[in-house]
Amino acid sequence: MNFPTRSREPWFNLCLYYGFKWSVVAPLFHLYFRGRIEGRENVPQRGPVVVVSNHASYFDPPLLSNCVGRPVAFMAKEELFSIPLLKQGIRLYGAYPVKRGASDRAAIRAALSVLDQGWAVGIFLEGTRTVDSYIHEPKLGAALIAAKAQVPLLPVSLQGTNRIVSLGKRYPQSVPVTVRIGEVIPPPTSTDKTELETVTGECAARINQMLLTLK
Repeated sequence: MNFPTRSREPWFNLCLYYGFKWSVVAPLFHLYFRGRIEGRENVPQRGPVVVVSNHASYFDPPLLSNCVGRPVAFMAKEELFSIPLLKQGIRLYGAYPVKRGASDRAAIRAALSVLDQGWAVGIFLEGTRTVDSYIHEPKLGAALIAAKAQVPLLPVSLQGTNRIVSLGKRYPQSVPVTVRIGEVIPPPTSTDKTELETVTGECAARINQMLLTLK
């Protein structure tokens, strides 16, 4: 697979992204969550990139995509693509299907295919949500994908999203959310495990540091 095949997401997806961003996500972020964005100038606006971040809430994917200023494609369960209307919406917004229990190899192939179309691909570095928002056990998948595609990684920290949903509360809480975007990190030059671990560690360290400096 040769990268990049395309330098930008398809125009129709971009139109959908900006429509949903300015009508729903941006007002929610800025007004309800009193959102703040730092480092927006670090985002490559053209060409594929792997966006890596911490993860603490179901709100993270749309908020992250809103704040980097371009669609960010996340993998989604294949079952979601069988639901009328929802499947069209999430596909146009960049989601790509992965079977439940699928091998890591299948998920990597799916991510590479989306990158080949010029998208930014979002990957939560720990692979799951953490209560305190920090990354404790980063996985190598993002670095491996970046190495295979030879595209840069963009570290992003999401602070405050872990408090949006609280036990005993029926509605999302209006808590301040800050998104900080770091400088891009070059991809590993190979898929050697040691190099993947080094780059993954650098991504995790930058994200955690950005969280610390926001305290």
